Amino acid sequence: MFLLHSDNFINPKKGNFFCVKCEQLTQPASETVQPGHRLTITCQVSYSVTGYYTAWIRQPAGKGLEWIGMAAGSTTYYKDSLKSKFSISTDSSNSRVTLSGQNMQPEDTAVYYCARLPH
Repeated sequence: MFLLHSDNFINPKKGNFFCVKCEQLTQPASETVQPGHRLTITCQVSYSVTGYYTAWIRQPAGKGLEWIGMAAGSTTYYKDSLKSKFSISTDSSNSRVTLSGQNMQPEDTAVYYCARLPH
């Protein structure tokens, strides 16, 4: 087993800044996935998932951020090297964006972030 951790990309409670217009993105605290199994992380958002792109990004411990992909409605884009591993779907009626990963391995252990693009 290995642990996959997710956190809010922007958390006003952790930061020290003034927010003029904030959007809320909520993810589960952590997910444990058996090697070879599937990962599903859902991001609950406070905006239209058809009107804005939501990106998924990951960061392995001690390494930089890696962009996985993004989606708005049925339009999706993926990092070429990850498009066979991950898929992103949106649920407009429930304002959710879901990242699904297949055949997860220990090297996929990372903090997974969802984030809204500004436009």
